[in-house]
Amino acid sequence: MSNLKSIKKLSDELFTKAYNLAFESKEKIKPWTHIFNLWLEAATNGHVRAQFYVGTCYDFGHGVEKDIQKAFDWYLKAALRGKMEAQYNIGFFYHNGELVDQDYEKSVYWYSLAAKQGDTEAQRDLGYSYIYGLGIEKDYSKAIYWYKKAAVKSDPKALYNLGLCYEFGDGVTQSDRWAKYYYKKGSNLKHRKSTFKLKKYK
Repeated sequence: MSNLKSIKKLSDELFTKAYNLAFESKEKIKPWTHIFNLWLEAATNGHVRAQFYVGTCYDFGHGVEKDIQKAFDWYLKAALRGKMEAQYNIGFFYHNGELVDQDYEKSVYWYSLAAKQGDTEAQRDLGYSYIYGLGIEKDYSKAIYWYKKAAVKSDPKALYNLGLCYEFGDGVTQSDRWAKYYYKKGSNLKHRKSTFKLKKYK
C-alpha cells in the first residue's frame, strides 16, 4: 500500500471513530476532547468531512476552546474542496458580516454552490437573496424556485417565506389558499410566525 493510501485509510478510520463517538454512541456525555483530537488528526491529513467537523468543534466549543476564526478557517478548507455544509457556513459568515466584512455577493456565491449540491438552508437563503436582491439581481421566479426546493424538505422558514409570497403575490399569482397551505405546513413544524399568520385565514 502506498503512503498516500495508508494515510487516507488511517484518516477514514479516525474520522469514523470520532463520528461514531459523537453521533452513534448512546452515551449522554460525549468525550468531546477525544473526538476533537481524532477529527483534528484526520483533518490535518486532508480528510474533508473531518475538516468540516473540526470547524464545528471550534464553532461551538466542543472538545476545544471556542474560536470563531479557527472555525471559519476550517470551514473554508472544507468548502474549497466541495463540502456543501461548509460552503453554506462560509456564505452565512459573509451574509451576516460575522468575522468578515459583510459581502452579499460572496454569500450568494457560497450559497449557490451549496444549494446546487442540495443543502436545504442554502437553498432557502439563496431564495431570500433573490427576493431582496442581496448580492444578486432581484429575481422573484428564482427566489420561488429555491424556496420550493427547501420547502419540499420541510424547512419551516422556506414554508413561511412561500406563504408570504402567495399572500402578497410576490413572484406568484396571489392566492390565499396557497398562502394558508404553506403557513399551515410551517405552523405544523412549530414555526411561530407561520402560526401567527395562519390565524388570518381561520
